[in-house]
Amino acid sequence: MIVRPGFLLAALLLAGCGREQPAAVDADLASEIARIKAIDNHAHPVRTVPNGAPPDREFDALPVDNMEPQSDPVNLRPGSALVMEAAKALYRTASKARTMQEKGEQYPAWVLDQMGVDVMLANRVAMGASIQPPRFRWVPYADALLFPLDNSSLARKNSDRKSFFALEDLLKRRYLAEAGFEGPPASLAEYLTRVVAATLERQKQGGAVAEKFEAVYLRSLEFDQVDRAAAERVYQQFAGGGVPADAEYKLLQDYLFRFVAGECGRLGMAVHLHTMAGAGGYFDVGGANPLHLESVLNDPSLRQTNFVMVHGGWPFTREITPLLGKPNAYLDFSAQSLTLSPATLGGIIREWLEHVPEKVMFGTDAYPYSNEMGWEESGWVAARTGRRALGIALTGMMRDGEISRARAVELARMVLRENARKLYGF
Repeated sequence: MIVRPGFLLAALLLAGCGREQPAAVDADLASEIARIKAIDNHAHPVRTVPNGAPPDREFDALPVDNMEPQSDPVNLRPGSALVMEAAKALYRTASKARTMQEKGEQYPAWVLDQMGVDVMLANRVAMGASIQPPRFRWVPYADALLFPLDNSSLARKNSDRKSFFALEDLLKRRYLAEAGFEGPPASLAEYLTRVVAATLERQKQGGAVAEKFEAVYLRSLEFDQVDRAAAERVYQQFAGGGVPADAEYKLLQDYLFRFVAGECGRLGMAVHLHTMAGAGGYFDVGGANPLHLESVLNDPSLRQTNFVMVHGGWPFTREITPLLGKPNAYLDFSAQSLTLSPATLGGIIREWLEHVPEKVMFGTDAYPYSNEMGWEESGWVAARTGRRALGIALTGMMRDGEISRARAVELARMVLRENARKLYGF
């Protein structure tokens, strides 16, 4: 149940964030949008832990809070007016710590209520007592499965990747141990069946609805078609030790990615990919261009796998639009709803809705960015901005005679809820 009344959410949609002259949103449409309980396609909720217990670190396979300083987006900087506004709306006169203590294990679900979110897809290494279905659905990480060999050469690229590959190696060892191995099996065939496929099946049985790739933090999204014999040669040569050359290792990674994608299709899980400029001063923005995924989306052997381009490809939001014509391609606007203004995001959403509206989904990227901006505050800001941006897009389409009011409400329900519900079979 959403705690905040619909009329207040509608007023927030109309009021904007107070830092700019707000674009007009049809008042009746804003009210309709405010009443829709959303499905959040992408977020990183944090478990409630008892006092004195270690903090939850499984909200991300690659936490971004241990990198060198970077130039942060304005909305994510300390002292952001949006963060203070979110804290006031969430906790009113109480403190955050007191609210968490009072709500206990129901605290994460209570946060969803404040956001107007019914179901949140939780990108986590593992779920926990306070992060459980039906309100939270699991999206674990598959990147570690792509890097079974010695990753020291890749880790030397820059300080960010050095940190990330150390974390991936930890998760790789975890997956290997769960499969009964201390190191990579002797053959690629055994690795595929007893480690990769077995891991995905365990995660599916554990409630996973999709697999997440943060691969662009580690390499480009350009996953080429690779013959199995070529992948086997690389695996056989280096599974027992040694450091493969980057070009050789890429052959194996590319083959493994398409194998994982195919297995996800077989198991009925979607594949989520980070497609957006990301955190870190060394992030390869060009490598995140979603057009790199075109050969994957065109692969006839992967027609049963649905791919979700998480974060909507920013800054490549126009390039990503034609990819929605692929039958198994989807996107969400998570993170953009946190870093962009409603007016800017509204223009992007409108172009997508004018193209293939059935493939566009709501998302926040709620994340514990700092002590000041936790997953709660960032989720609240992104949810409000996303709804307002959607209202701006639909209002413009109505006023330009592209759609009727009834169609605008239908599109709002599709983006906020129905597209995701159909994709995941909720």
